[in-house]
Amino acid sequence: MKAVALKRYLPIVDPESLLDVDLPRPSPPQGHDLLVAVKAISVNPVDVKRRAPKSDVEREPGVLGWDAAGVVEAVGEACTLFKPGDEVFYAGSIARPGTNAEYQLVDERIVGPKPETLNFAQAAALPLTSLTAWELLFERMGVALDKTAPQGRLLVIGGAGGVGSIAIQLARRLTALHVIATASRPETVEWCKQMGAHEVVDHRKALAQQVSDVSYVLSLTATEQHYADVVELLAPEGHLGIIDDPKTVLDVRLLKRKSLSLHWEFMFTRAVYGTPTLTRQHHILSEVARLVDEGVLRSTVTEDLGPICAANLKKAHAQIESGRTRGKLVLSGF
Repeated sequence: MKAVALKRYLPIVDPESLLDVDLPRPSPPQGHDLLVAVKAISVNPVDVKRRAPKSDVEREPGVLGWDAAGVVEAVGEACTLFKPGDEVFYAGSIARPGTNAEYQLVDERIVGPKPETLNFAQAAALPLTSLTAWELLFERMGVALDKTAPQGRLLVIGGAGGVGSIAIQLARRLTALHVIATASRPETVEWCKQMGAHEVVDHRKALAQQVSDVSYVLSLTATEQHYADVVELLAPEGHLGIIDDPKTVLDVRLLKRKSLSLHWEFMFTRAVYGTPTLTRQHHILSEVARLVDEGVLRSTVTEDLGPICAANLKKAHAQIESGRTRGKLVLSGF
């Protein structure tokens, strides 16, 4: 089967950073596994982090990719959620080969039915970011899925990114939170407003001088730069949720005086550890698909870079490394 892989961890400008390869098709699925024919993928910061230069050498071609939409080809004997021919979308697991291949084995318990109103490329933009935003907002931070009960103010730092784009939509359309996003360019400010933000502030300036009395903060990027401001602007007993890897150690002692709570979300935890709540990701993606088909949520895809191949994936990685992307980049077909 066709795939895009890495054999060494190299800068994206290196001709061998990502390579077109031919690999054996995965073995027939067993247990809860589905064999999926991948039709479209999207690219996330995790892809870039995994590919970034380091001294390791892959013994076998490493296939990246953690977002896909496709069609079920075959199912394991324990599968009950899907059958061959079903259209699905999912984010996979970092402990298994990725989505940048024609076929992939994936546990059905972390797979959802593809939204019927979206094509494969539009659907592929959603799984990883939807799961991350949903788990962080509603499961880690305890935001209530309730549009009638006031819950205060939410600040989304990095609102125009992939997770920010869906987090704004979830908060605006499923809760009564007042949603404030951060962005720094006219096009990203406008994007955040399209996603549903009530207000947009500039994260190049001190956030505590622009925002105050916030109950929840989603710090999705550059947490170490904004940490002191976030502690200042959060209301007592507020909640801080983060997903990035801060470049400096965060001093949690700063949270004590206000009794602030820190929540760290890693979307792959359930799949990597096989937690008892693993099937929650199937249910979350099923709910996201329903909300999309009802017109409550929209896909966050902003650009389809063409077929799934090394050249196009290099373009996607380079764009993400630039820090200037909006929403999600997708590739479709081989």
